[in-house]
Amino acid sequence: MLRLVFSILVCFAAISILASREAFADVVTCSGLVPMRYRNDKISITDFGAVGDGRTLNTKAFMEAIYRIEHLRRRGGTLLYIPPGVYLTGSFNLTSHMTLYLARGAVIKATQDAKHWPLIAPLPSYGRGRERPGGRYMSLIHGDGLRDVVITGENGTIDGQGAFWWNMWRQRTLQFTRPNLIELINSRSIIISNVIFKNSPFWNIHPVYCSNVVIRYVTILAPPDSPNTDGIDPDSSHHVCIEDSYISTGDDLVAVKSGWDEYGIAYGIPSHDITIRRITGSSPFSGIAVGSETSGGILDVLAEHITLYNMGVGIHVKTNIGRGGIIRNITVSNVYMENVRKGIKIAGDVGDHPDDKFNPNALPVVKDITIKDVWGENVQQPGSIHGIKNSPFTGICLSNINLGTPPIKTPWQCSDVVGSAVKVSPWPCSELAATHQTCSIPF
Repeated sequence: MLRLVFSILVCFAAISILASREAFADVVTCSGLVPMRYRNDKISITDFGAVGDGRTLNTKAFMEAIYRIEHLRRRGGTLLYIPPGVYLTGSFNLTSHMTLYLARGAVIKATQDAKHWPLIAPLPSYGRGRERPGGRYMSLIHGDGLRDVVITGENGTIDGQGAFWWNMWRQRTLQFTRPNLIELINSRSIIISNVIFKNSPFWNIHPVYCSNVVIRYVTILAPPDSPNTDGIDPDSSHHVCIEDSYISTGDDLVAVKSGWDEYGIAYGIPSHDITIRRITGSSPFSGIAVGSETSGGILDVLAEHITLYNMGVGIHVKTNIGRGGIIRNITVSNVYMENVRKGIKIAGDVGDHPDDKFNPNALPVVKDITIKDVWGENVQQPGSIHGIKNSPFTGICLSNINLGTPPIKTPWQCSDVVGSAVKVSPWPCSELAATHQTCSIPF
């Protein structure tokens, strides 16, 4: 526990330093992608009868406040202020042109009563709930078709109280797929910053079919044994920037997705132009992941300056037969990892299927993956790359990577892959030809 608290304090210190550096130095950020809005009109959740005692259910207050914002349509939008206190609530929808602002000491806490989590339809690119057939529970904070939305504050907390849902998952009593903490659908011009997210029932932050999304200066926390609590999952979305954040969860820290098997292929919306930088975290699963739901295609992803501790897999590109889609132009650079089971994994046999209707001949295409400038300490296995027999992975380029010195207990493993390697230790498999040419990076 003390170690976790220390990690959080270090994270906040690092975020403060980065914010200062942004003000006084040439630090590359995504702040220009979506401008931060100043709202002249401001209201407080307490104006609508909310009580921050941690016991009173405030769902009605949130709905009425957001209804007011939506229907009065103040010029420049409205800021909804959440003062210090613990505000218990069920699911609620945001509206366009609003800021949800959590003061220091403010907590939006999810109720553990499932009747306050409405059921909604499955995403069309998934065809069903991700865990169970049929519908799924709506996220705690939800929105569809929104424009110009900001979720920010003074490091207030959004608490999903996920243990209730994790236990149902473990006991196999779930009837429908668990809710995310935040899900925004078909939305654009979104900023999420300076908020702590903890104990999500399922995935934490899920922008799907979105564009122009900035997620920065956030902290995401869940126990390492919490099931499927991914940190940030941009899904069939484009122009997304994730930066300067600390994530410690029970599943992938950041996972780029684009739909599931035949449903994702039919819906056909790729994820592209995704930037991930200056992320620190730990998880028993993956640090930076692409997949495994990749059926709409994933293109032009840059992840850089990543620090990973106590990981299952550091860098993971994962897909499967039946997925279809193309994974192309993925660049990961400047990564430090420590206490990691496997440093790099690129695999064509990962992930389950929504049903038995998937097409086994829908083979994904994986090409032009560049991984460079990676340093690892205490890495049990440096890596593995296993393509698909009738769709080998091509253009795999490893450069300037040190994941331990020989002898290594478990060496690299490769199959159905074509690529190159330069300055890689321990030396990878023979399928990656030694070359003195540096890999070209599309960014």
